[in-house]
Amino acid sequence: MKLSIAYLALFATCVHAGRPKLSISVQDGSFDGVDGLNPTLSWEGSSSNGDLDVSYGIESDVRPTSDLASLPKSVWGKVKTDVSGWGVSARADIDAQDLSAADVEVDADNSDADLAIRLTASAGSSGGSVKTVEATKGMDMDGARITINPRYNVADEQADIVLGYNNDATDVKLTASADSQEVVVSHKLENTGIKLTASADSQEVEIDHKIDNTGIKLTASVDNQELTLSQQLNDRDRVSPTLNSNGDISVEWERTLDDDSRLTATVKPNDSIDVEWNDGDWTANVNMPISGTDITGANVHVKRDLVF
Repeated sequence: MKLSIAYLALFATCVHAGRPKLSISVQDGSFDGVDGLNPTLSWEGSSSNGDLDVSYGIESDVRPTSDLASLPKSVWGKVKTDVSGWGVSARADIDAQDLSAADVEVDADNSDADLAIRLTASAGSSGGSVKTVEATKGMDMDGARITINPRYNVADEQADIVLGYNNDATDVKLTASADSQEVVVSHKLENTGIKLTASADSQEVEIDHKIDNTGIKLTASVDNQELTLSQQLNDRDRVSPTLNSNGDISVEWERTLDDDSRLTATVKPNDSIDVEWNDGDWTANVNMPISGTDITGANVHVKRDLVF
């Protein structure tokens, strides 16, 4: 009973603190009662007390029941403050149906030293353990940004380091461990972007070129090549066919409706039809698997931001 009262108190607090979001899903085009719609309500809010900032949230089922404690799915809370020049925050995520454990993230950031530290851990009634530890050190040099990010996975006893370089037009990221190395290089020209990803196992290049109302994107590796042509037909309509080396074809059509609402349909022959409608607070997604000319089912997801 105490648990139910606690959840009700959090619900009431969040109603006044933020904008709830309601999402509804229909699987395979059918449902049996309210449970089949899988309605989910999420809230989040924040408050301050002196130097301490607190934010929190909850995700819950929305269905008729006398067991209120069975409704919440997850609960999270975060506190943030400043300690001797460090911005420190801690966040805990809890499965509302299993209160014996929590996932914890602790971040500390010092802007003067250009240094950030992150720790992830699990904590519960049986004790706690650290999962990962990492630090990021930044440096500005001759108009470029350099970052050094060593990381350590305690559970797997695996360590690696990520080195970054950025000077607006060029971005380079090198990830290296004892077992593998990968480099990603991106370069931007006036109308063209080039991205190269290379490791011991694979290499891939991506070229994205735009001019006037036409866009061309080519992604190529040893095993697969994919080409997307994007054409803005008018102020409202854009069509983007995609073809890859396996013979797969898809066509995306996007139409801008009134009041900045948008309708996007993607057709993949012998695979699926996907439709997304976005209209302000409303977002609806429909996925329809197809086999030949037959539609084999329909999955529908509807979400709306609510204001009380």
